[in-house]
Amino acid sequence: MVQPEAVLEARPRIAKSMHTTPMLRASSLGEPLGIDLHLKAELFQKTGSFKVRGALHKVSRLDAVERRRGLVTISAGNHAAALAYAATSAGVACTVVMPANANPTKAEATRAYGAEVLLHGDVQQAFERCHQLERERNLRYIHAFDDPEIIAGAGTLGLECIEQLPDADAIVVPVGGGGLIAGVAIAVKHLRAQTRIYGVEPQGAAAMWKSLQEGRPATLDKIHTVADGLAPPMAGKLNFEIVRRYVDDMVQVSDAEILAAMRDLMTRAKLFAEPAGAAALAALQTGRIPTTPGARVIAVVSGGNIDLEQLRTLL
Repeated sequence: MVQPEAVLEARPRIAKSMHTTPMLRASSLGEPLGIDLHLKAELFQKTGSFKVRGALHKVSRLDAVERRRGLVTISAGNHAAALAYAATSAGVACTVVMPANANPTKAEATRAYGAEVLLHGDVQQAFERCHQLERERNLRYIHAFDDPEIIAGAGTLGLECIEQLPDADAIVVPVGGGGLIAGVAIAVKHLRAQTRIYGVEPQGAAAMWKSLQEGRPATLDKIHTVADGLAPPMAGKLNFEIVRRYVDDMVQVSDAEILAAMRDLMTRAKLFAEPAGAAALAALQTGRIPTTPGARVIAVVSGGNIDLEQLRTLL
């Protein structure tokens, strides 16, 4: 289990290489819901998403031998760019395998940050190719979310949330594999136990919700969602244990609800969020998160990396 001290120790390690992202009050979105809504604008983070927090922390903890070996990972996009940025900043070689249908903007950004990018097959085939490269080149595999140091780095977002809104009643977090919500829950429950933590998944990629129903980490047979940043085929084992212990509830939203929230973020809050980044607002707008009148609620806008052609199609 990741301890709160790990999150507290991660912060000074990575602070100089990332932003403290703003907390924006969103009255025009919160008042219709009867809440005092604040948006944690993590789309303004380095590389455009929260993922860089965990990647920077992981790379900072590698020993000299691991750094010389070089790194390899698989990612649909945001973790890929984050690890590429963190590795290049530390002078470490990085290879990223992405599914062949990966977001072109995310793939190009990952190359621009200095990684070797290989597009290969579907998600399962990309996983297999990643581990093949790990063996053949003796690379150090970096998991996108099921890793204690990745989780601790992601948890620094939770520290910022409580510093920026100390009396927050609830924090709503988008969930893919569970790295972000695991870190946030550990940090927030340590600093302010009464703050409730809610996770949000797309209906077509609800691996964590399924895991909680089955009582063990689950793998999905198929995935269908516009939110590629929330679409790993499984929930992390460590993430699942943390969510089960610290998270108050998990809910699901449809793609249509995510896109409606994304449109509202763009037109009313002027935030250019990707679908994954709009999931928390979608859960609030659909009433799936229990709130009381006037509650101070934080919705995490986790990323803003979206391809313009994809945006044209979605909206």
